[in-house]
Amino acid sequence: MTDTPNRMGDKIRCDACPVMCYIAPGQTGACDRYGNEDGRIIRSDPVLLLSKTVEEGGRLVPFARPGWADDPFPADALVTGIGAGTTYPDYKPAPFIIASDIEGADMVTVVTEAIFSYCGVKVKIDTDRHLGLETAPVRFQDAVIGHVTTAEYGSQMLSLGGVHHLTGGGKAEGRATCAALLALCNGEAVDLTIDGGSAVTVQAGRAPIVDGRPENRMRVGCGSATIGMFADQWQGLVDEVVVVDDHITGVVSEHQAGKVIGWEPTGIKILGHRSTPGRYFRVSEPGLGWGGTKLTDPLEILGPWNAKKGARPGLRLLMVSTTGEEFAYYELDAALTPQPREIPAALLPSVRLIDENCEPSLCTVLFMGGAGGSLRSGVTQNPVRLTRSVQARHTRLTSGGAETFIWPGGGITFMVDVTRLPPGAFGSVPTPALVAPLEFTLPRAEYLALGGHAGAIRSLAEMQQEGGEYPTGARLWPKVEAP
Repeated sequence: MTDTPNRMGDKIRCDACPVMCYIAPGQTGACDRYGNEDGRIIRSDPVLLLSKTVEEGGRLVPFARPGWADDPFPADALVTGIGAGTTYPDYKPAPFIIASDIEGADMVTVVTEAIFSYCGVKVKIDTDRHLGLETAPVRFQDAVIGHVTTAEYGSQMLSLGGVHHLTGGGKAEGRATCAALLALCNGEAVDLTIDGGSAVTVQAGRAPIVDGRPENRMRVGCGSATIGMFADQWQGLVDEVVVVDDHITGVVSEHQAGKVIGWEPTGIKILGHRSTPGRYFRVSEPGLGWGGTKLTDPLEILGPWNAKKGARPGLRLLMVSTTGEEFAYYELDAALTPQPREIPAALLPSVRLIDENCEPSLCTVLFMGGAGGSLRSGVTQNPVRLTRSVQARHTRLTSGGAETFIWPGGGITFMVDVTRLPPGAFGSVPTPALVAPLEFTLPRAEYLALGGHAGAIRSLAEMQQEGGEYPTGARLWPKVEAP
């Protein structure tokens, strides 16, 4: 056999990604997703379709059946990009361009698996614990793959991946970044470390584990918000309440909520920066203690009590964290020093109410990618028209059947909650880059007006009969749990 640009002896070149592996008979390429079977390139995974079922309450569920040549697909079958393959670089039509009738409308869905070097994940970690300073490097397998970003209400945020970590560093950094992103997007647990901070195990839809300790609760609010919600629950049961918080510590006797319901002054002094009445910043350094501070003894934030402003022996003090996990009860002695006492039974329901109003701690993983470059020419011969159509919401962009959030502005930059996709929806190639499914759905007339590939449009029945550019080598469609 004479070697050609597409062959090297018995090996066949696969052009499904930029690596362009030469694959020996019976073997797969570096991605494990395409192989050489009897002298042709095949996909090792099947294309995944979704269908609505009455039993699942009309939710989209994966549709599984034994092979291409069996009974027709359900009428409402939605072809996803999962397993569809790519045509990178997209100088040719996308792997599947499917005509369908959606509630009487003549529609087209363009299906592909996109290769993303420009991608990353945004991770929301529900915890009151301090994980690390803003901009601190985040590591996976000792390689820096991202950083800590701005904290949000009750959550710590990480920004991981991106083109600079995937391709701008050394090979080890790129491989580690790709491996971490792929695992996170496919719902696997990933162990991360933060320079100068904590070790945290992240898994989409599961509670985070911080320094070996599983998190249980996302705080009900900051210390000030907690005072505002529960001030009337404490009135008459205790003389002073301090809700300890790394961000805004609340003091009920000074707080507006306390003032409105007639709370008496107590002469308390908080060692922190007073913002507005009853609200204090910087009472402690952040840490793994009370309310996300480094405190193990909350009395450290109290200064001398002032008898002229209401302090007196026997004054009752409750100190509690923003999750209700830590609480302590004190009474002032003759020297106006707080002394620990057993918490009265009447106060326990108010502490439990804080706990009850805390939601379970979860990790949220959002895949974020820029669907640009030659990807768009697999959809239309005039790529900018596709961008404008997506931005105008004329074209609906989904990922593995899941809704996406489209960022305004130039390009097609989108985010998707990875738990909304079926398991194993994401792949990778050794460039390194991630592979994510995409579906563009729009009216047929508009698709043609965009400069769409009219000659490549097929029906579901034709797709079933002919397969795609790379036929599937899978003999059975996998049974997959509903997203």
